[in-house]
Amino acid sequence: MKASPIRIALIAATLAFATAGTANAAGCFKGAVVGGVAGHYAGHHAVVGAVGGCMVGRHLAKQHAQQEAQQQAAQRQAAPAQ
Repeated sequence: MKASPIRIALIAATLAFATAGTANAAGCFKGAVVGGVAGHYAGHHAVVGAVGGCMVGRHLAKQHAQQEAQQQAAQRQAAPAQ
C-alpha cells in the first residue's frame, strides 16, 4: 500500500498536534514537518521521522528559550541600578 505525500503530511500534522500541548508546541510542528519529509525520502518512514522531528524540535526550542533567559538575566545584572 503506497501512501500519498498529502496523506503522510496529514498524519504527521495530526501526530504533532496530538502529542504536543499548546504550551509545549514550540518547535514541534516545524520539526515534525522536516522529520516527516526526511523520513519519507529515507525509506518511507514519514511517521517515525515526524515524531522524531517533533521531539528534536521541542528540545532545540527549549534550549533556545533557556539561552535567551540566561542572556536576559545577565543583561539585568550588568545594567546599573537607578
